[in-house]
Amino acid sequence: MITVTIEDPDQPAILAMLRAGEANSAALYPAESNHHLPLASLRAPGVLFHVARDAQGLALGTGAVVAHGDWGEIKRMWTDPAARGRGVARAVLEALEQAARDAGLRLLRLETGVHSHAALALYRRAGFVEIAAFEGYAPDPLSVFMEKTLAC
Repeated sequence: MITVTIEDPDQPAILAMLRAGEANSAALYPAESNHHLPLASLRAPGVLFHVARDAQGLALGTGAVVAHGDWGEIKRMWTDPAARGRGVARAVLEALEQAARDAGLRLLRLETGVHSHAALALYRRAGFVEIAAFEGYAPDPLSVFMEKTLAC
């Protein structure tokens, strides 16, 4: 059983997960193609940071929605490698979509890397479509920009 709830990211286990995600990105992409929000930004108003946990309370994954007016951006999606294949990322994404709807957001956008094949597959299965670079980003051949209109 996986539960996904809004939590403060400033917890040792969560910070370790965020660092693992950053290290993974650094191994795949140059620094200018990585767009991680720092901890302070993840704790800011308008950010809904989620943590997936198993029945024993072990953190398995993270993700956040950052509100930008009437749309939101998905940030910091990460699943612990030991928990992959268990539906963690799907559960986090579904929780993020519901949180965005509850906040009155009409659409979600995201940026991910061209080499992040599992993430791209997840987003496509969830109904995200590719778009041009959006607010805050420049075109980057190593980035894929996507969005999904939310049904209210």
